[in-house]
Parts: sequence; C-alpha cells; structure tokens
Amino acid sequence: MVAAPVTRGLVCFDVDGTLVPGTSSCAWVAAVLGHEAELVAAEAAYAAGRMTNQEASVIDARGWAGHSEAEIPARLATLPLVDGIAETVAWCHEHDLRPILTTLAWTPVGRMLAARFGFAAYCGPVPEAVGGRYTGRVAEHLDEYGKRDFALAQGFAPERCAAVGDSRSDLPLFAAVGMSIGFNAAPDARAVATHLVDGDDLRAIVPLLAAQFSSV
Repeated sequence: MVAAPVTRGLVCFDVDGTLVPGTSSCAWVAAVLGHEAELVAAEAAYAAGRMTNQEASVIDARGWAGHSEAEIPARLATLPLVDGIAETVAWCHEHDLRPILTTLAWTPVGRMLAARFGFAAYCGPVPEAVGGRYTGRVAEHLDEYGKRDFALAQGFAPERCAAVGDSRSDLPLFAAVGMSIGFNAAPDARAVATHLVDGDDLRAIVPLLAAQFSSV
C-alpha cells in the first residue's frame, strides 16, 4: 500500500492587487453594475484606514441589489489577472504545498479562481442572494483578521505557512506566518514583508517558496 503524500506546507494568496493588477475584483464588477465610483472611494477609505472592510462591503453590496447571480461570473470571466497563476499553483501541488486564496474579495470571486486554477480553498465575505438574485445585503462579513484566521485554521504550524499579498488586508496574516511575500506591494505591506517581488508574473515567487520549504 502506497502512503498518500504529506502536504508540507501552506501557501496563501491574496486576490485584489496581487493576482488582480491595477484594479480590484469588486471595482471590475461594480463598473458594469453601475456603482464603480462609490466602490472605488470606499476601497480607498479602507486602504487609508478610514473605513472597515465591513463598511466597504455594505456599500458594495447595495450595488448588487436586484442583479442575478449569473451576471457576476460572466463579468469575472474577463477579470484582468497577472501571468503565471496556473503554473505557480501547479508548482505548489507538485511540491506537496496547499495553495489557498486568503482574500477580502466576494466569495463568487474566490469560487471562480479556485475552479479555474486549482486553489484548494478560499474565503471572503458572502453577498446575500435570494431566489437567484442579490438582495443588496451582506450575508457574512470578513475582515483582515478573518483572512488570517482562515489561513491558520487550515491546520499548519505558522512556520510552515507562506503568504503572498500586497496591502493593508494582508498585514495580520503577514505577522502570523513564517514567510511573507509582498508582491507589487503597497508601502504598508512592503514595510513588514520578509521578501519583496515586483513584476507581472507570479512565477517570480517560486524560487522563494522553493527555498523556504526545501528543508520541510
């Protein structure tokens, strides 16, 4: 009987600003739902620490009211993404590392990316839907501490966890894991990340992951 491979570690990936360059998944959807300006202002207030993610989510959710659940995947199909996601996730699986999405993007975003690229799990706030249409309310909130808690709940010791992110929402997770990679990171994340990578291809982080987990 052949023993199942042992997962050696966890690699956490942020979405907006990390896998999604130049915009956010929320803004991408809001642009077609008609509330982009209000949403972008809320995201800026969150980034500056003037608003909680719960408050920003409430504003964004209102813009979804009355729209069908089918509209969102159709818009997300054109979401801009950095190069190398599929190859980086495949590398993680090939080296017995569990790749997950730790994000404040809505759960339909995580669901789409997990199905498309093979991420093993995802988190995110949940927009409320009834009868196939969004109500404009938030069914479940999530903030930056929820991201951290979701990652740590995967069952790995912190030193066997790596996190890839770019902004304020990644700071609690960066502080909790053995390695943090600021990928095209904003100043607050750059200040605390253990490694920095800039570029348009996610595969640039693979050598860092290989070195981190080589002795695990």
